[in-house]
Amino acid sequence: MAFVPVCVQCGTRSNPCRCKVLGPTLGFVAFVVAGVIEWPLGAAVYLFRHRKGRRIMSHPATVVYPRITSAIPI
Repeated sequence: MAFVPVCVQCGTRSNPCRCKVLGPTLGFVAFVVAGVIEWPLGAAVYLFRHRKGRRIMSHPATVVYPRITSAIPI
């Protein structure tokens, strides 16, 4: 049986029921997929260019998750 993550964010004003399920859940899944790709790449780049490597490794948390979560109001 597969594990399906379900993230719930309550207290938002982006929809009438003030709870979001779909946006945060898809944001988390996209975060994990981006992290699997970008963290090893960022670690390799970090060996030579520290600042650029840190920026690559933080990309899923600072760009991917917030954009997807805020794009879907449900």
